[in-house]
Amino acid sequence: MEDIIILSEKIIKSAFKVSNTHGAGFLERVYENSMVIQLKKDGLKSEQQKPFVIYYDEIEVGKYYADLVVENKIILELKAIKRIENIHIAQTLNYLKASNLKLGLIINFGSPKVEIKRIANNL
Repeated sequence: MEDIIILSEKIIKSAFKVSNTHGAGFLERVYENSMVIQLKKDGLKSEQQKPFVIYYDEIEVGKYYADLVVENKIILELKAIKRIENIHIAQTLNYLKASNLKLGLIINFGSPKVEIKRIANNL
């Protein structure tokens, strides 16, 4: 678990670099693309718009696409909104459950200071 905490700290540092460069006001896609570049510069592997299949009673019922998955361990849900709401937390928790990953970060670039919320999946 310690390695996932260290990884999340590296991701957060990357997010601050992106936020310091762009500030607030761009669309989520700009921040997503910038995060991919910054994570790579910081030595981290990420997958953009990674699909996860959702099942009900062992039958595929849909897919969702994570904004970013870093090192196959942490889901990043990127936002460009006024503030993180409970619905965003619920969404990220559902993504974690569907992917069987343990940690998600909601990163909001929509306010003057980047807002970050860690979401844990207790499986």
